[in-house]
Amino acid sequence: MTPRSPVPPEGCEAVAAPLVGTVVELRAAPGERVRGGQAVCVLEAMKMEHLVAAPKAGTVREWLVGVGDVVEEEAPLAWLEVSGDEAAAEAAPDALDLDAVRPDLAEVRARHALLLDESRPEAVARRRARGQRTARENLTTLCDPGSFVEYGALAVAAMRRTRPIEELRERTPADGILTGFATVNADRFGAEAARCAVLVVDATVLAGTQGFFHHQKIDRVLGLAERHGTPVVFFPEGGGGRPNDSDPTDLVVAGLQVPSFHAYARLSGKVPRVSVVSGFCFAGSAALAGCSDVLIATRGSNLGMGGPAMIEGGGLGAVAPEAVGPVSALAEAGVVDLVVEDEREGAEAARRYLAYFQGDLPETHCADQRRLRHAVPENRRSVYDVRHVIDTLCDTGSVLELRRAWGPGMVTALVRIQGRAFGLVANEPRHLGGAIDDTAAEKAARFLQLCDAFGLPVLSLCDTPGFMVGPEIEEKGQVRKVSRLFTVGANLSVPLFTVILRKAYGLGAQAMAGGSFGTPDFTIAWPTGEIGGMGLEGAVRLGFRQQLDAIEDEAERQQLFEKLVGSLYERGKVLDAASQLELDAVIDPAETRAWIARGLNAAGPIGGGSRRFVDTW
Repeated sequence: MTPRSPVPPEGCEAVAAPLVGTVVELRAAPGERVRGGQAVCVLEAMKMEHLVAAPKAGTVREWLVGVGDVVEEEAPLAWLEVSGDEAAAEAAPDALDLDAVRPDLAEVRARHALLLDESRPEAVARRRARGQRTARENLTTLCDPGSFVEYGALAVAAMRRTRPIEELRERTPADGILTGFATVNADRFGAEAARCAVLVVDATVLAGTQGFFHHQKIDRVLGLAERHGTPVVFFPEGGGGRPNDSDPTDLVVAGLQVPSFHAYARLSGKVPRVSVVSGFCFAGSAALAGCSDVLIATRGSNLGMGGPAMIEGGGLGAVAPEAVGPVSALAEAGVVDLVVEDEREGAEAARRYLAYFQGDLPETHCADQRRLRHAVPENRRSVYDVRHVIDTLCDTGSVLELRRAWGPGMVTALVRIQGRAFGLVANEPRHLGGAIDDTAAEKAARFLQLCDAFGLPVLSLCDTPGFMVGPEIEEKGQVRKVSRLFTVGANLSVPLFTVILRKAYGLGAQAMAGGSFGTPDFTIAWPTGEIGGMGLEGAVRLGFRQQLDAIEDEAERQQLFEKLVGSLYERGKVLDAASQLELDAVIDPAETRAWIARGLNAAGPIGGGSRRFVDTW
């Protein structure tokens, strides 16, 4: 090892070793002039090369070491002869061309270019032929401009054993799924509230099947979403697992330990999750869609736990994919929450859905609230459109109704009132007179879970004669299904506000109030309201059957019936009920928004809910 030299020759300075190392290269010959900062020697230490620069401009007088020598830290490597002018000169680094592209960067750019739609004209053309957009186009519509950070973009299908890597890079970019994080609606709610995990399947890659790295990318992003409490937007599409990934075959038998489905389902009740489905969505893709809180689907989509291949493989015959789970049928069955025309509308609907969980809006507009005074007919038997009431009551353009085609007796919607997000449930008097049947009860109960999980206060608009009754409805599991509505309502941790528009009878009315009129943060009524232990007509028929049957004349019997109903109606008027504290107030309908706003203020801060998960149904 070369020792340190205590004294340099006159007029010289040392080029010193910055660390212990081995000399691997001498870049300046004796007598050669060098600039200050110019690399003159290369040392190797711990498998890394270190450049040693001249401390000043000058002339190399002699080298004290040779290639292969081991030197100590601060040991002189060479004597540098420095004149007065040279000693005063500042060391200047070599000039850099900041626009120069090195080969390593050029390779990175070339690989990323393969991911773009412009590099895949045939795949894009196939997508266009089906009337669909590309995965990256859907990504652009969903995310705020420039906000998407992509994870795992350079992945390719795990088929290196059977296909050339160049082919995989060109034909299986990103292994068929775009994953990462972005912001959605940051312009309205700020970047922190707008954070979102995004997963978009590219069905032009191997028909959207889920491969080895495809699943790893899903797992990576879902794990981070759980860690950071980030909402998730998923665009699942295509078939299920990919059987021909060749690379992991020695290590994987069935792949049933894949955590993707568990990871996504585990996010239930922790973060809002919404899926947007377009085209064919079968098997594993359908399972992920079905685990979502809200499922948006384009009108021409098909969704099923088993696609044509699985159906035929199960010995059930050959079927066209269009025959499996058409959206028109699934919307009526309650599988699909929102039907849209195309993927662009689906992405925009996902943006709109997320907004209800991202914060308040400062500016609000609404219809003239005096219209509510005339929204419910004076004739108590006349039906009316409860959606007109909702649109008038809520902020203009703020109503997003979910599952409209299923359970038509109950309206469930996300709304805003004075900029605050609410969940809203309402009876629909045009269907069964507003009676709550099996599907309406299930629909409302599950929607209440969603609101409770993510801290949305609930507004209940009550106009029901009670639960639907009869032998047929009981055969549909009515007892358990309506009891579910009681159970969920009784365990809400968010504020509940019940407004009686007209009828509020029996157990059905209690269910619309969380199980009891004393449960909500307030239970109020419009002047058209009427309440009772059961429907008036039914109460008369049951309570006065003997008196009515004793009258032989039909007209006289009907006259007594109407009189008894009228008597019960007078007794059940909401003014009388409020005077006996069965209601908190009877209000001018035009003041409903103000009541809700004041009630919300009185309720105080709302947490994120206490529900462990949200049922899929």
